[in-house]
Amino acid sequence: MFQSTILIQPGLGNSGQQHWQSLWEKEFNFIRIEQKEWEAPVSSDWIATINDYVSKYDPQNVILVGHSLACTTIAYWAQQYNINIKGALLVGPSDTEADTYPPGTTGFKPVPLIKLPFPSIVVASTNDYYVRLDRAKQFADSWGSELVNIGDAGHINVLSGFGEWNVGLELLKTLDK
Repeated sequence: MFQSTILIQPGLGNSGQQHWQSLWEKEFNFIRIEQKEWEAPVSSDWIATINDYVSKYDPQNVILVGHSLACTTIAYWAQQYNINIKGALLVGPSDTEADTYPPGTTGFKPVPLIKLPFPSIVVASTNDYYVRLDRAKQFADSWGSELVNIGDAGHINVLSGFGEWNVGLELLKTLDK
């Protein structure tokens, strides 16, 4: 169904078994980027781990699928390594600079506001606790991403009612050309 190498990068705390990222991983044999520390991550470690995974494959055939903190991490990775991958689906990008962002992470602010060297789609909602829509729009504009506003969808996770997420799969397919 997918031609590309799809690398799943969960956010803070990893993605549980019912999260859309985990369901996609199982159904389509996507590859989860396994970070050493999910609860109190350090950005330099996460960035290096993403790079280790990407370097195992032809970058021109890699699509990164990030959720929450992973979106910021992917922007930092792009800033540091400037590798032109096939694309990235960046879902519910957390605003690590906001008062609502949970403590315990290191080195994830400020959010890089750079043009990404690859095509990307930012998926945001109108009522995400971890990022205001105007801030998600700023990220998308800075990153050169297409912004897809999916309305009242919370943080686009299990708590918001997102298990299997077919709209997300359709967006992913647009990058898999």
